[in-house]
Amino acid sequence: MKKATKKRFISGAICPKCKEMDTLALTKELGIEKVTCVSCGAQMIQPEEHVSKEIRPEEQVIGLFKP
Repeated sequence: MKKATKKRFISGAICPKCKEMDTLALTKELGIEKVTCVSCGAQMIQPEEHVSKEIRPEEQVIGLFKP
C-alpha cells in the first residue's frame, strides 16, 4: 500500500495562474518541495539547497538516491 503524500495548504496564498486564494498545497518528496494549485493544477517546484547543489544545469532531476 502506497503512503499518501501529506499536503499543507498555504493560507492567504494566491495562485499566480488562476488568481484563486487559498488553493495552494505544499508537498515534499525526496527533498523537493512542490506547490500545486488544487483549483487549476498549476505546479511550482523548488528543490532544497542541498539538492540544488547536486543538480547540473543541463539536466532535469526526478529524484536523488543516496544509499
